[in-house]
Order: sequence, then structure tokens, then C-alpha cells
Amino acid sequence: MSGTEQSTGTGQAGAEAGLPALEARLGYAFRDRALAETALTHTSWLNEAAEPGRADNERLEFLGDAVLALVVSDLLIRRLPASAEGDLTRARAALVSEGGLARAAATLDLGRFLFVGRGEERTGGRARPSILADALEALMGAIYRDSGLDAVAAVTMRLFQTELADVQVHARLDYKSRLQERAQALWQSAPVYQVVAESGPDHDKRFEVALSFAGRAWARASGRSKKEAEQSTAAAALATLEREAKPGPGGEGR
Repeated sequence: MSGTEQSTGTGQAGAEAGLPALEARLGYAFRDRALAETALTHTSWLNEAAEPGRADNERLEFLGDAVLALVVSDLLIRRLPASAEGDLTRARAALVSEGGLARAAATLDLGRFLFVGRGEERTGGRARPSILADALEALMGAIYRDSGLDAVAAVTMRLFQTELADVQVHARLDYKSRLQERAQALWQSAPVYQVVAESGPDHDKRFEVALSFAGRAWARASGRSKKEAEQSTAAAALATLEREAKPGPGGEGR
């Protein structure tokens, strides 16, 4: 990614660090830098920047979604040889849901590397779970195109190291169940999920769900089904709970 390319368009605080910084976080170096650039390009950027031949990341996202599902399925089969199909499905859903992907993207600080338009920049698009999850899928698609499944598997194991180490827990309890237990234990309160928006055509719907409990709005997330959106929202709320539970420099956590 050249300096000229980084400065083209709008809101490119993320591009300033350059691709090498992202590659160091991924533990993977692209042979074809154009693939990485495409994976990091949100459609909102193309709507504002006139750059012939430049593509957004939606096609790579489509590919990465399938590749990541395959890689995670294979990893789970190996790690849980005695688990039933239902347990494997729940574990995979926990890892590759929008919430799971967004958290993995956050560990990379992926938002700062994205090419996004002015509107998305102003409305916090760099931190939006749906954008981060889609960009991570696109990166996986780009890595697959660049080097194949083994490279995707290596990056996946690095990004989801903690989750894969605790995969038996993911197989037993989904995020909604785990959050239910935490909310009941801490506040004797049950989480409430509400669909607040629907978008997209019938064959490609997205649902946005808001989550509240204990007198507080905790998270919003979207998914391709209400169930997926609820799981992603619960995952985001659990991440907030865990973050707030950590002791600060001069105080105690929750």
C-alpha cells in the first residue's frame, strides 16, 4: 500500500500505519498486496473515491465466510473427537458469529486499517461489529486466495487461540446461555433481546438486535438471522462484562 494510496479518499487514519503493521499482527505476509488492500476496502470508500479498477471487500467476504467455516469446522473436529454434531455446530457458531469475529478483529485493531467513507468514519464505522466481522472474513478470503487453506488455518489458530483452548466450554454453552447465567448470578435479571432493525432483500436479510438487562442497554449487533444476531449481541455484552470485571489501576472490578 503506497503512501499515495493511503492518502486517497477519506478517513484513512487506519491506513496510515500501513499494511506491514497489520501483517505483523496477523502473523502473515501477503505476496499479493492488492488482495489485502481489497479486503480492507469498505464499499462506503468506493462510493466516495473515484479509483478505476478498485474493488470493495464484499466478494472476498463471501469467500472468507465459507473458508473460515471450513477451517473452524476442521479444527473443531480435531479438538472434539467425541462431540456430537449439535455440540460442534454450537462451538462453530460461537467462534464465527459476528460477535466472535468482531472480537477477533478488535484484537488486531483492524478498524484502524480499513478504508471507509466519510459517513462511516463520522458514525463510528471503524468500530461497528458488522464492518469488523465482514472485513475479517474478507481478509481470510484474501489469505486463501494468496496462499491456500493451510495459511488460513494458521492465522485462525493464532486469532482464536484462547477460544479454541476453551472450546469445550463453547461446545456446552452458547453465548446467550452464558450471559443468562452471569446476569442471573450478578443481578437476578434476565437479558431482554429486541429486534430494532431489519435490512436487505428477503434472500439476504440482516437483523439488528439490542440487548438490555439490569436497567442498562448493553449491546447491539446484527446477523443473518435473529438467532445469530442475538448470539452476537450476547457475545458483545459478555465482552463488556469481562472488561468491566478487570481491576483498574486503582480499583477493583465488578
